[in-house]
Amino acid sequence: MKTLLANHKIRFFYLSWLVLIICLFLGQTAQAQRADRAFGIGFQAGNPTALALQFYKAHGVSTDILVAYDLNDFLFVNIHGLWNTHLDQSGTWHLFYGPGGFIGRRNREFSDKRYDKVEAGISGNFGLNAVVRPVEFFGQITPRFALTPATNFNLGGGVGIRFFFW
Repeated sequence: MKTLLANHKIRFFYLSWLVLIICLFLGQTAQAQRADRAFGIGFQAGNPTALALQFYKAHGVSTDILVAYDLNDFLFVNIHGLWNTHLDQSGTWHLFYGPGGFIGRRNREFSDKRYDKVEAGISGNFGLNAVVRPVEFFGQITPRFALTPATNFNLGGGVGIRFFFW
Protein backbone atom coordinates (compact mmCIF):
# COMPACT_ATOMS: atom_id res chain seq x y z
CA MET A 1 0.00 0.00 0.00
CA LYS A 2 2.83 2.42 0.85
CA THR A 3 4.44 1.71 -2.55
CA LEU A 4 1.17 2.48 -4.33
CA LEU A 5 0.82 5.77 -2.43
CA ALA A 6 4.45 6.71 -3.12
CA ASN A 7 3.99 6.01 -6.85
CA HIS A 8 0.87 8.21 -6.90
CA LYS A 9 2.78 11.08 -5.28
CA ILE A 10 5.64 10.73 -7.76
CA ARG A 11 3.23 10.78 -10.73
CA PHE A 12 1.46 13.83 -9.31
CA PHE A 13 4.82 15.63 -8.84
CA TYR A 14 5.89 14.99 -12.45
CA LEU A 15 2.44 15.90 -13.82
CA SER A 16 2.54 19.19 -11.88
CA TRP A 17 5.91 20.11 -13.39
CA LEU A 18 4.79 19.10 -16.88
CA VAL A 19 1.70 21.34 -16.66
CA LEU A 20 3.82 24.24 -15.35
CA ILE A 21 6.34 23.89 -18.20
CA ILE A 22 3.58 23.72 -20.80
CA CYS A 23 1.96 26.84 -19.27
CA LEU A 24 5.22 28.76 -19.40
CA PHE A 25 5.98 27.72 -22.98
CA LEU A 26 2.53 28.25 -24.42
CA GLY A 27 1.89 31.41 -22.45
CA GLN A 28 4.68 33.14 -24.36
CA THR A 29 3.71 32.10 -27.88
CA ALA A 30 -0.03 31.79 -28.36
CA GLN A 31 -3.19 33.89 -28.45
CA ALA A 32 -5.06 34.10 -25.18
CA GLN A 33 -8.48 35.25 -23.97
CA ARG A 34 -11.62 33.19 -23.55
CA ALA A 35 -14.91 34.38 -24.94
CA ASP A 36 -17.45 35.75 -22.48
CA ARG A 37 -19.85 33.03 -21.25
CA ALA A 38 -17.62 30.22 -22.51
CA PHE A 39 -18.05 26.71 -21.08
CA GLY A 40 -14.97 24.70 -20.08
CA ILE A 41 -14.61 21.01 -19.29
CA GLY A 42 -11.50 19.12 -18.16
CA PHE A 43 -9.92 17.46 -15.15
CA GLN A 44 -7.88 18.18 -12.05
CA ALA A 45 -5.16 15.90 -10.70
CA GLY A 46 -4.74 16.34 -6.96
CA ASN A 47 -6.90 16.29 -3.89
CA PRO A 48 -9.39 15.38 -5.17
CA THR A 49 -8.70 14.13 -8.68
CA ALA A 50 -11.89 15.17 -10.43
CA LEU A 51 -13.87 16.42 -13.39
CA ALA A 52 -13.43 20.22 -13.65
CA LEU A 53 -16.17 22.41 -15.18
CA GLN A 54 -16.31 26.17 -15.54
CA PHE A 55 -18.85 28.71 -16.80
CA TYR A 56 -16.61 31.69 -17.57
CA LYS A 57 -17.77 35.30 -17.43
CA ALA A 58 -15.34 37.97 -18.65
CA HIS A 59 -16.88 40.58 -16.33
CA GLY A 60 -18.26 39.35 -13.05
CA VAL A 61 -18.24 36.02 -11.26
CA SER A 62 -17.43 32.77 -13.08
CA THR A 63 -18.83 29.48 -11.75
CA ASP A 64 -16.31 26.71 -11.09
CA ILE A 65 -17.53 23.15 -10.36
CA LEU A 66 -15.41 20.19 -9.32
CA VAL A 67 -16.99 16.69 -9.27
CA ALA A 68 -15.09 13.69 -7.90
CA TYR A 69 -16.45 10.19 -7.55
CA ASP A 70 -15.55 6.58 -7.06
CA LEU A 71 -18.09 4.22 -8.57
CA ASN A 72 -18.39 2.27 -5.32
CA ASP A 73 -18.26 4.57 -2.35
CA PHE A 74 -17.50 8.25 -2.87
CA LEU A 75 -19.08 11.39 -4.37
CA PHE A 76 -17.77 14.94 -3.85
CA VAL A 77 -18.98 18.26 -5.34
CA ASN A 78 -17.23 21.61 -4.80
CA ILE A 79 -18.72 24.83 -6.29
CA HIS A 80 -17.06 28.27 -6.27
CA GLY A 81 -17.82 31.74 -7.56
CA LEU A 82 -14.54 33.05 -8.97
CA TRP A 83 -13.22 36.46 -9.89
CA ASN A 84 -10.41 36.60 -12.47
CA THR A 85 -7.63 39.20 -12.48
CA HIS A 86 -5.46 39.56 -15.60
CA LEU A 87 -1.77 39.51 -14.78
CA ASP A 88 -0.44 40.49 -18.21
CA GLN A 89 -1.40 42.62 -21.22
CA SER A 90 -2.18 39.66 -23.51
CA GLY A 91 -4.67 38.10 -21.09
CA THR A 92 -2.78 34.80 -20.91
CA TRP A 93 -2.10 34.74 -17.16
CA HIS A 94 -4.83 35.13 -14.54
CA LEU A 95 -5.11 35.05 -10.79
CA PHE A 96 -8.45 33.66 -9.62
CA TYR A 97 -10.07 33.58 -6.21
CA GLY A 98 -13.48 33.20 -4.62
CA PRO A 99 -15.74 31.61 -2.01
CA GLY A 100 -17.74 28.42 -2.32
CA GLY A 101 -19.10 25.35 -0.67
CA PHE A 102 -18.81 21.58 -0.84
CA ILE A 103 -20.70 18.40 -0.06
CA GLY A 104 -19.33 14.88 -0.05
CA ARG A 105 -20.67 11.42 0.69
CA ARG A 106 -18.54 8.44 1.62
CA ASN A 107 -20.06 4.98 1.78
CA ARG A 108 -17.95 2.14 3.24
CA GLU A 109 -18.46 -1.36 4.55
CA PHE A 110 -16.44 -2.74 7.46
CA SER A 111 -17.09 -6.43 8.15
CA ASP A 112 -20.86 -6.60 8.68
CA LYS A 113 -21.33 -2.87 9.33
CA ARG A 114 -22.09 -0.16 6.82
CA TYR A 115 -20.61 3.32 7.34
CA ASP A 116 -22.20 6.34 5.62
CA LYS A 117 -20.75 9.79 6.11
CA VAL A 118 -21.99 13.05 4.58
CA GLU A 119 -19.71 16.04 4.97
CA ALA A 120 -20.57 19.62 3.97
CA GLY A 121 -19.00 23.00 4.53
CA ILE A 122 -17.54 26.19 3.15
CA SER A 123 -14.42 26.60 1.04
CA GLY A 124 -12.29 29.07 -0.84
CA ASN A 125 -10.40 28.72 -4.09
CA PHE A 126 -7.16 30.50 -5.02
CA GLY A 127 -5.04 29.86 -8.05
CA LEU A 128 -3.19 30.80 -11.19
CA ASN A 129 -4.07 29.86 -14.75
CA ALA A 130 -2.72 30.27 -18.27
CA VAL A 131 -5.20 30.50 -21.13
CA VAL A 132 -4.11 29.50 -24.61
CA ARG A 133 -7.37 29.47 -26.50
CA PRO A 134 -9.22 27.12 -26.32
CA VAL A 135 -7.18 25.51 -23.50
CA GLU A 136 -6.72 26.59 -19.89
CA PHE A 137 -3.98 25.16 -17.66
CA PHE A 138 -4.50 25.82 -13.95
CA GLY A 139 -3.13 25.22 -10.48
CA GLN A 140 -5.22 25.89 -7.39
CA ILE A 141 -5.36 25.62 -3.62
CA THR A 142 -8.71 24.99 -1.91
CA PRO A 143 -8.96 25.37 1.86
CA ARG A 144 -12.11 23.62 3.17
CA PHE A 145 -13.86 23.99 6.50
CA ALA A 146 -16.36 21.18 7.16
CA LEU A 147 -19.40 22.11 9.23
CA THR A 148 -21.11 18.70 9.31
CA PRO A 149 -21.01 16.07 10.80
CA ALA A 150 -18.21 17.73 12.79
CA THR A 151 -16.00 20.75 12.25
CA ASN A 152 -12.82 19.94 10.40
CA PHE A 153 -10.27 21.83 8.28
CA ASN A 154 -8.37 20.40 5.34
CA LEU A 155 -6.53 21.65 2.30
CA GLY A 156 -7.21 20.46 -1.24
CA GLY A 157 -6.17 21.53 -4.68
CA GLY A 158 -4.25 20.39 -7.69
CA VAL A 159 -3.27 21.10 -11.27
CA GLY A 160 -5.46 20.63 -14.30
CA ILE A 161 -6.53 21.42 -17.80
CA ARG A 162 -9.83 22.58 -19.30
CA PHE A 163 -11.01 22.91 -22.91
CA PHE A 164 -13.36 25.82 -23.59
CA PHE A 165 -16.23 25.85 -26.05
CA TRP A 166 -17.83 29.05 -27.35
